[in-house]
Amino acid sequence: MGVTNQNTAQLRKACAEKLLKASQQVANFKAFIGLDGFVDEIIHAVDKRSSVDSFERIPTITKFAERIAAAAGRSTNIELVRVMMKLGGNGPIMANALAAMGMRVTYLGALGWPNMDPVFDEFRKRAEVYTIANPGHTDALEFDDGKLLFGKLTPLNEVNWDNIVARFGKEKFEQNFNTANLVGFVNWTMLPYMSDIWKVLLKDLCPKMKTGRRPLFVDLADPEKRKIEDRREAVNLLIEFNKYFDVIFGMNEKEAYEIAEAVGVDKPEHTPEGICKLAADLNKRIPVATIVVHPTAYAVASTNCNVSLVEGPFTPKPLITTGAGDHFNAGFCLGKMLGFDNAMSLLCGVTTSGFYVRTAKSPSVTDLAGMMKNWPV
Repeated sequence: MGVTNQNTAQLRKACAEKLLKASQQVANFKAFIGLDGFVDEIIHAVDKRSSVDSFERIPTITKFAERIAAAAGRSTNIELVRVMMKLGGNGPIMANALAAMGMRVTYLGALGWPNMDPVFDEFRKRAEVYTIANPGHTDALEFDDGKLLFGKLTPLNEVNWDNIVARFGKEKFEQNFNTANLVGFVNWTMLPYMSDIWKVLLKDLCPKMKTGRRPLFVDLADPEKRKIEDRREAVNLLIEFNKYFDVIFGMNEKEAYEIAEAVGVDKPEHTPEGICKLAADLNKRIPVATIVVHPTAYAVASTNCNVSLVEGPFTPKPLITTGAGDHFNAGFCLGKMLGFDNAMSLLCGVTTSGFYVRTAKSPSVTDLAGMMKNWPV
C-alpha cells in the first residue's frame, strides 16, 4: 500500500481558512461526552538532585526501567516530584478541549460524589458538567519517550446505568443523547460497566431517535488488560451503533494492535505503510464510518477502506504528553463535525495535539488556524 503524507502547505492554508470561516458555526455545536473522570498528578522521577530546588529527571522510560531492574534483590529509592495536579480522564480532557474550541459541551462522568472535586472547577466554567461518582486517580510519570500511567480505579465501578438514572436522570440523559451534534464515550477499558450501558442505549434509546446521523466518537483507551472476548464484544456494539450514528473509532498505535488481536487482523510492520494497512484491514473487519489510528508522529484514518495519512508537528521535547491523544480526538471530531474530509480532520487532530504538548493549554479555533499558518519546523 503506497503512503503519501497529505500534510502540505496548501492543505494547511486551506484548512486554516475554513476553520476561521467556521468559528461561528462551532459555537452552535453541542457535544455530549462521558463517562470517566480522573485526578491526574503529572510526575517527574529524579535522576540527580543538585539542590533543594534543582534536579535532573530520569529522561526516558528505558533509563527508568534500568534503574528499577538494578534494584532487584537489593531495593532502591526513587524520588518522585509532582509537577502538576490537573483534571484527568479521557473524557474530561477531550470535553475540555472541545469547550476551548468554543463548543457547547455537556459532560457526564466521575468527577466527585456527592461533591465535585475542586480540580474540575475550571472545567465547570467552560462546560455544563454533571457527576455521578468519585474520580479515579492517576500518577502519570512522564519521560521524553513516553509516559507510565499508574491508575487507582475502584471508584469508577460506580459508573453504571443505575447511577446514571438515579443521580443524573434518564430523561436528561436521553435528551442530551438525542440532540447533541457529537456524542462521545471514552475510556471503556477502565469503566467495567460501559458495555452494559451501551446495551441499554442500543435497546431502549437508539430505536426511538428521530434525529439524523451524527458522529459518535469512541476511544476504548488501552484495552490490553481486558479479555479478548470483552474487546470483541465492545467492537460488535460499535458496529451496532453505526446503524444509528457515524461511528468514529479512535485508537493510538498500541491500542490498534490490541483491537487487531481481538478481531483477527495481523499485526503490521511498525511503519507508516504498515499502519495504513492496519487501518484499512480494521475497517474491513469493523465496518463503522471511520477508523482512526494515531501514532506519535502522524495519524491515519480509513473510511470505506480508503486511507489518509497526515504527519503532525512532532516535538522531541514536549512540555506535557498526558492528554495529547484526547486533544487529537477533539481536533479530529471538530473536523468531522464541520464536514471536512479525513485529511483535513486529521490535520485538525494533529494540530490540536501539537499545540497542547507545546503549551499545556487547549487551543481555540483561532489558535489552530494560527499554528497551521505558521507551521513549526
